[in-house]
Amino acid sequence: MLTIKFLGGAGTVTGSKHLLEIAGRRVLVDCGLFQGLKNLRELNWARFPVDPRSIDAVVLTHAHLDHSGYLPKLVRDGFRGRIFSTEGTRDVAERILMDSGYLQERDAEYANRKGFSKHKPAMPLYGVHDAERTMEFFSPIKVHAPTLLPGGATLTLRRAGHILGAATAEIEWEGRRVVFSGDLGRYDDPVMVDPEAVLDADYLVVESTYGDRKHHQGDPTERLGEAIERTVRRGGTLVIPAFAVGRAQSLLYHIWKLKQTGRLKLVPVYLDSPMAIDASDILCAHPDGHRMPAEVCRGICDVATYVRDVEASKAVMANPIAKVIISASGMATGGRVLHHIKAFGPDSRSTILFLGFQAAGTRGRAMVEGAAEVKIHGEWIPIRAEVADLSMLSAHADADEILRWLSGFRRPPRQTFIVHGEANASEALRARIASQKAWQCSVPQQDETFEL
Repeated sequence: MLTIKFLGGAGTVTGSKHLLEIAGRRVLVDCGLFQGLKNLRELNWARFPVDPRSIDAVVLTHAHLDHSGYLPKLVRDGFRGRIFSTEGTRDVAERILMDSGYLQERDAEYANRKGFSKHKPAMPLYGVHDAERTMEFFSPIKVHAPTLLPGGATLTLRRAGHILGAATAEIEWEGRRVVFSGDLGRYDDPVMVDPEAVLDADYLVVESTYGDRKHHQGDPTERLGEAIERTVRRGGTLVIPAFAVGRAQSLLYHIWKLKQTGRLKLVPVYLDSPMAIDASDILCAHPDGHRMPAEVCRGICDVATYVRDVEASKAVMANPIAKVIISASGMATGGRVLHHIKAFGPDSRSTILFLGFQAAGTRGRAMVEGAAEVKIHGEWIPIRAEVADLSMLSAHADADEILRWLSGFRRPPRQTFIVHGEANASEALRARIASQKAWQCSVPQQDETFEL
């Protein structure tokens, strides 16, 4: 019997891992890192539910950490199969996983030096060497080209929008067709392509990040311009925590548009994230993965001053002029953006602008919900800056857009599993699909198994 077991991304937006198994053969769809709440983060350190050596293949829908970030740990613990993804995802994953390993090593060293960790000594989950080794197991494939997986399953990838390389995954195995949405992107996004329709599935696993809401309407370029100009008039700095892959490049596009119309001429813009800088170069190297002409792609890459090293980052923080700083990570869980929040969060003239979903337990979620202070590097930082949320710039499909993608199926799946969402969002999407489409739906729990 073919089974599916939900090892992550069930009841939460992080740690996506879905295990297909039949007759002792195993395929893992996504291999994400848990982020946010402490009880979720601790799952990263728990023993993996199955022996990593027994997994024949991993299918990676896209490279964000909550879908790819556990791969180096899986490899370190014995996985020796192949990792299948698009070429774009492979290139982005290399940068993301290397950066993750580096940050974990650096954060552990910093915690040990400052003595604020409860663990003696603090240790990284994995390091740069583990990330380097992981890349040896990638086997990138073409979209739309059916590919035979170890164990006998056939994989077909289609574009999902969201970020460069993102794909939906159709796996046909022993006469059953299982489709995974991964993370669905937006329709009519100026940077990324639309999510492609999938016609048939016996079983469907669909994300629900924004399953209970719609994105705000309006012109995102105009709203971003207003936030920048409002902050500059106060003499403050606009800090934008942004995912280094995807949102950072979309931000640069909207800032480029503003400058093309003559706005923000004297406002310096800094991209303070080596990974985001590399991701921008990767974007232009994959013209089939986005909708921008080559000259526009080059234009957005030139609109900001790149900040590559720590000393340059410190100089940007010390400069009193009004400015825009784009820095990772998008939920303020780590990276250089934490230093910028420490510097400008207490300044009432400044603004901290969030763009995408902020998971429970993250600093981003706390600030969006009005926290007066957040803990960074062992100390409490007062937040007196304006905190704004521009969700219309999210890379995730909202509830209406998810339903639009579902309308592409020619017949109802036998069962639809709703994942990658907090409880309210997943349940709201389940109810809406059941009501509007009369599909059989369920919201799986962590470690729950279903026979297909």
